[in-house]
Amino acid sequence: MSKRCALTQKGVMSGNNRSHSNIKTKRRFMPNMQQVSLLSDALGQSVSLRITAATLRTIDHNGGLDNYLMSVHSARLSDEARALKRRIVKARIAAQPAA
Repeated sequence: MSKRCALTQKGVMSGNNRSHSNIKTKRRFMPNMQQVSLLSDALGQSVSLRITAATLRTIDHNGGLDNYLMSVHSARLSDEARALKRRIVKARIAAQPAA
């Protein structure tokens, strides 16, 4: 299982441990990945995603998965998130009353 967020593509970062004597050794900064099930209002079903805790807080801040995906530009989303965003847009269009 990859250490990459399904929505934001945030992944593993690298850096150095620094000892008291200033010796540098390589290390990895792992993202805080969580397996969550988020409810999509437009689709009327829950969507299971593996995302970071920071992304989960951002989704809550934006008022849910649908609002988060609509507020983020598609170029910044992963392929999986772009496909989900297209499904949500189609569901929202279908739910609008015909004028």
